[in-house]
Amino acid sequence: MPDWRFDTPREEHFEPLLDLRIAVMREHLERVFRYEPSRARRIFREHFDQPGLRLILTGKEVAGCVGFRIGAAEIKLDSFYLRQRHHNTGLGTAILKVLLAEADTLGLPVRLEVLTGSKADRLYLRHGFVKLREDAIEGAYERPPLSSRA
Repeated sequence: MPDWRFDTPREEHFEPLLDLRIAVMREHLERVFRYEPSRARRIFREHFDQPGLRLILTGKEVAGCVGFRIGAAEIKLDSFYLRQRHHNTGLGTAILKVLLAEADTLGLPVRLEVLTGSKADRLYLRHGFVKLREDAIEGAYERPPLSSRA
């Protein structure tokens, strides 16, 4: 697994990260009839502009991004995309562990949504998330705060 770190995304990262999002998500979105380029751009633009998006770097390379949106009562995890070459290397797990440790320090639950049938489902379940509900398109998950799990 490569060394990695978080950084702050800049506007110059928008297009490459949008391309990454589409590369990672297109097949899944087509499966549930929700892929449309203009929709993908609009949704990612909204996520990109919200506070809490973190750039993931391996060396000087942009390896991906993740949204870790800290609110008063919860943390929303979204836009967790890694370049294909980093899939199944342990990098995603390492990043998730760091984020969950941060959530534990803050004492907040972490919530996210995953497309139904996505392999990411197994990653989140292995790390303490509980599926709250699921429909034909996506499932909602929550990892309770540390105080609730003790």
